[in-house]
Amino acid sequence: MMVMASSPFGGRTRSAVLVALRLLGQSYARELARLLDARLSGVQQALRGLESDGLVSARAVGRTRLYCIDTRYFAYDELQRYLIRLAEPERGLRRRIEALRRKTRRAGES
Repeated sequence: MMVMASSPFGGRTRSAVLVALRLLGQSYARELARLLDARLSGVQQALRGLESDGLVSARAVGRTRLYCIDTRYFAYDELQRYLIRLAEPERGLRRRIEALRRKTRRAGES
């Protein structure tokens, strides 16, 4: 799990999910749970709450729900900047995301 000192979005998992979505662009619950070393049920609950609060949106891709930060959120630009600042000390998370991107790219190149 991330090393956040506080939970600015109502809970550590909610905050961590938002930071991860900002770094990834889009993701699904199982991938977020793996990256954040969090329980899947906790990540799913956080995503449902963030979606109902209007911070994230989801779309179906087959049987998977793909989440991203909602561009219609009233303070979208400010939120993006804030999440980048929150991500600065999260070196471990950024490394895991980069490793995931390299792995995905290699798999797609085949």
